[in-house]
Amino acid sequence: MQDVNLNSFSERAVLVGVIHKDQNELETIDYLDELELLAKTSGAKVVKTFIQKKYFLSPSTFIGKGKVNEIKEFISLNKINLVVFDDELTASQFRNIERILKCKVLDRANLILDIFALRAKTSYAKVQVELAQYSYLLPRLTRMWTHLSKQQGGIGTKGPGEKEIETDRRIIRNKISVLKQKLKKIDKQRKVQRKSRQNILKISLVGYTNAGKSTLMNLLTKSNLLAEDKLFATLDTTVRKIYLHNKNMLISDTVGFIRKLPYQLIESFKSTLDDILDSDILLHVVDLSSDNFEKHIDIVNKTLFEIGASNKRQILVFNKIDKLNNTQNTNKDEVLSLEQTWMNKNNKKSVFISAYKKTNIEKLKRTILI
Repeated sequence: MQDVNLNSFSERAVLVGVIHKDQNELETIDYLDELELLAKTSGAKVVKTFIQKKYFLSPSTFIGKGKVNEIKEFISLNKINLVVFDDELTASQFRNIERILKCKVLDRANLILDIFALRAKTSYAKVQVELAQYSYLLPRLTRMWTHLSKQQGGIGTKGPGEKEIETDRRIIRNKISVLKQKLKKIDKQRKVQRKSRQNILKISLVGYTNAGKSTLMNLLTKSNLLAEDKLFATLDTTVRKIYLHNKNMLISDTVGFIRKLPYQLIESFKSTLDDILDSDILLHVVDLSSDNFEKHIDIVNKTLFEIGASNKRQILVFNKIDKLNNTQNTNKDEVLSLEQTWMNKNNKKSVFISAYKKTNIEKLKRTILI
């Protein structure tokens, strides 16, 4: 893996989203807002967003040659050097679009992998991300910008080095095999660790990325973990002891979820997600200040279902109530009403807090013990 500071680059980018039969206009705009945040997290300056209505996607250029040419004209007039598609592209689509645009092209999966590469700090996280990157790159080895971009650096280049990419697929497959063996070895060690914790209550913090899990973790455990207002600030599962009313427990902070999370990452981080499966209680942290918090809840629940954790006891922790417009005037009765509404709606216990302002934390602790 190459250690490169994404923020040292200042790439001018345009984003591309598509309204199609499975995704309406509001959803497309919502996804593009999130894609812009991802791009900014990677150090890019978003100059413009393009939206194409296309109910039957083009197998060669995804959005149709006419729209690609429109983007090409904008690129040439505005010194754009990066185009990011919100949907995952095939190898041939990448090749055809780049041939027309003569510009670096990424998709959402590529961008997320890039951010994960930046955020990975421990050797375990780095192996997981590298495996995901190689799995993603394998069918895309013929990208026409690869050689140049690897020399220049920039967004989308935090993966395996130039020599590996330019060699044949057999070597890439061998590298994937080696990384899988490394993960297996580490996984065995982690299973032994989990086995030693069988007789203690285990809690996992889960939620959409940037929901405030690490801030809550610091508050509950009186620790000083990195808690940033950034996407994917936490990649490594961190386990800490917590004492609630004379009861000894373990609490872990896990990687945040996001829409259209690349399946390569889910596969690579399976062992990390196994910590969730080993938990007795899930604290599902929700950013209540987000306009899309209900969608975020659905995405997290869908991911929990996919990894086999949907039957775990779950407490909905609605965080960041301090960011609501009327927070100053929100009284205890209103909070109780909100909690009751969500309990009736989801059949799950709900607590409304502010980890930042330390509001309602004692009630959360009592709810965990019930």
